[in-house]
Amino acid sequence: MTARQDLVDLVAAVVAGTAPAPDPRWRELAVEPGERVRKAAVLMLFGALDNVPAVSEKLLAPADLDVLLLQRAQTLDDHPGQVAFPGGGIDPGESVIAAALREAEEETGLNPAGVDVLGAMPELALPRGNFLVTPVLAWWAAQSPVRVVDYGESAQVFRVPVRDLLDPDNRVMATVSRAGQTFQSPAFTVNGVVVWGFTGMILNQLFEQLGWAVPWDRARLYGIDV
Repeated sequence: MTARQDLVDLVAAVVAGTAPAPDPRWRELAVEPGERVRKAAVLMLFGALDNVPAVSEKLLAPADLDVLLLQRAQTLDDHPGQVAFPGGGIDPGESVIAAALREAEEETGLNPAGVDVLGAMPELALPRGNFLVTPVLAWWAAQSPVRVVDYGESAQVFRVPVRDLLDPDNRVMATVSRAGQTFQSPAFTVNGVVVWGFTGMILNQLFEQLGWAVPWDRARLYGIDV
């Protein structure tokens, strides 16, 4: 079994309604029905994206298996400095897949022709901004260069080895306090950044559903300043 086939099988299971149950934390997140709900899509692009192997020596995934991420600019009003998947709002008349590919091209400069779209996952609620976000799983069939296209939008575009994400040494529970409440979510410490919040939850859930996840210390807390 290959990583690509695992992703294909998960998409098929989602379509058939037999996919593993999602992270129960998603039940705590919901959009406000009385407000305008905005639709968005993100591209979760896997593959051998570069020739830089994983730092971790644990045999948790192929050393050359990466996922594409970016770090949002610190000057943005929404989620400044956070690590995210390429993506954004869906334009009128645009499909989820078309939106994910367009946004990824605009943000990272990738060539969509080299992206093999495997399928869309179920919508997830992002209460901040009142978004419903659809993750689109894809495989990089033909590599193309990626970079920051607009530094007003992104601070960096980078590939992260999946093995490093899965390594328990790089796993923490991010804690955020807002309005007297503390929220915890699975997170990853890689590439000098912390992948937390919405993106960390998506990755954590995906790895669980794929059967790639390994046990890690959920008592290891990492405070996030927002």
